[in-house]
Amino acid sequence: MTVKEKSKPRGRPRAFDREAALDRAQALFHAQGYEGVGVAALAEAMGVNPPSLYAAFGSKAQLFEEVLDRYARAALPVDALLHDGAPPAAALAALLREAAYIYTQDPQAPGCLVLEGARGADPDAALHARVWREASAARVRAFIAATHPADADVVADYMVSIMSGLSADARAGHARARLVAVAEMAALAIEAMLDRAD
Repeated sequence: MTVKEKSKPRGRPRAFDREAALDRAQALFHAQGYEGVGVAALAEAMGVNPPSLYAAFGSKAQLFEEVLDRYARAALPVDALLHDGAPPAAALAALLREAAYIYTQDPQAPGCLVLEGARGADPDAALHARVWREASAARVRAFIAATHPADADVVADYMVSIMSGLSADARAGHARARLVAVAEMAALAIEAMLDRAD
């Protein structure tokens, strides 16, 4: 038996758990941003070597897109809060409060991966994040347009601005109570605007 044969691992290789790997990649991207993490660090966190990462996901950019798509679909319960028949001001207030809680939930990954990704320096990664940001704004716009069509654009823009600010404040280390207070103040402004329009 040769030395090479002795060093060959026995049994089947460990199965690759894609969801667990995506969880680890998401945590790293969220904590350090797209530009702040390299392929070697991603591969190590995901428990694979760089060639295996490329084989499974194509590239760092494609991995980020998959992570971002997965995160954006699950981050906030937008559809549960902005459902048909929900009072607009109360529903948007609940969404802002929920954002304040979620953005401060994990000290290692504060803020919103989509909103922070949209501010990134890499043009392709930022573009993909902006697509999700615009989709969220469109969802808010459609919800408001059902009852207050004339105010739908400004309210959607205001929501994106406030949520971007909440995310930035969470990244800066602001306490949850501060973010909740800002969310409550913004909710009062939205309520006043919609009440004026009624």
